[in-house]
Amino acid sequence: MSLWSPARIKGWEESQAREAPTALGVLRIPRLHLEVAILEGTDEWTLNRAVGHIDGTPKPGGGGNVGLAGHRDGFFRGLKDIEVGDALELQLRDRTETYRIEKIWIVNPEDVSVLDSTPSPSVTLVTCYPFYFIGSAPQRFIVRAALQAR
Repeated sequence: MSLWSPARIKGWEESQAREAPTALGVLRIPRLHLEVAILEGTDEWTLNRAVGHIDGTPKPGGGGNVGLAGHRDGFFRGLKDIEVGDALELQLRDRTETYRIEKIWIVNPEDVSVLDSTPSPSVTLVTCYPFYFIGSAPQRFIVRAALQAR
C-alpha cells in the first residue's frame, strides 16, 4: 500500500467491514511484489477490496482471454513498473498457472477490443491511465500475458 492514494487506502479499510465472497483465485506478479485476491465483478467495493474479474471474459483458469481490472491508485499502481517478460501467476484452487507479459499498451476507454478472445490462454490486466492523473483518467493501461507451457 506504500504507493496507494490516501483515498484508496480509506476505501480498502472500509471494504473490510463486509465479508468478501470466495475468491476466484490469487493474482501474483512476483517482480512487483503484487499478490491480490481476484473477486467477481468490477464495482467500487470489489476494486477497493481486490482486483475484479471482468464480466464477459472467461473465469481465471478457464482458458481464453481472462480480463482483470484494478484501480491505478490501489492494487494496480505497481503496474507502472511492469516490463515485457515479467512473470504473472494465477493461483487457482487446484493449480498455479504461469504467464509471461507479452505486450503493454495504452488505449482509449471505449476500446474494449483488448478483451476480445485470444487464440491461446491469456490474461489481460486493465487499469486507468495515467497512473498519477488527478480526476477521471482519460485512457486505459493494458497488460497482456500469455500462458506458458505446462
